[in-house]
Amino acid sequence: MGTFLETYGGLFAAAFATTLTLTAAGLVVAALVALPLALGLRSQSWLIAVPARLYVELMRGAPLVILLFLAYYGGPSFGIVLDAETAGIAGLGLYGAGYFAEIYRAGLNAVPRGEIEAAAVLGLSRGQIFLHVRIPRAARLVLPPAIGQAINLLKESAVLSVITVPELTKVAGEVSNLTFSAIAPYLTAALLYWIAVEALARAGDAAERHLAVGKS
Repeated sequence: MGTFLETYGGLFAAAFATTLTLTAAGLVVAALVALPLALGLRSQSWLIAVPARLYVELMRGAPLVILLFLAYYGGPSFGIVLDAETAGIAGLGLYGAGYFAEIYRAGLNAVPRGEIEAAAVLGLSRGQIFLHVRIPRAARLVLPPAIGQAINLLKESAVLSVITVPELTKVAGEVSNLTFSAIAPYLTAALLYWIAVEALARAGDAAERHLAVGKS
């Protein structure tokens, strides 16, 4: 194993960095797109709520690999040419936004009505209530499922290999072909995925403790 890492360790390190970078960028896109979607889902106007619901259901119903193929291989048919990394970020972000939107919507809906009414009695405007009551309260509620979804997106980033992104799974397959062995390459990839997932889970636990302290 030592010789294996000496020979291919650099490739796996670069692939690991690519996986983390693209997943982080995809999560940022997902988180940003999901907020207006969540607000759209809660809208009283069907002109806003219906398109938001259709988007969420489409993203949750379509496999990520199909979205990636459409973004990378189908884009040129519409004059949209993306490199593999950009298509991967877009695919992860737009796909993840459908799930995060539902998480946000549930969190916003779970804020106790009494807290909203109390803030209104104190004279806060609707915008102030949203920023200072709904968002902080909902953040505590959505953090655990949001971390879980972030972990899922990290693991699903392995699908980026199908559009030639040199991430962990892609490199593991290439090294396996070079060494005529599947054990060492895929065990190395699995270990690196596990390290990333553990780090993300622990970061989520720390954030939950921080929010709990802030609440107290």
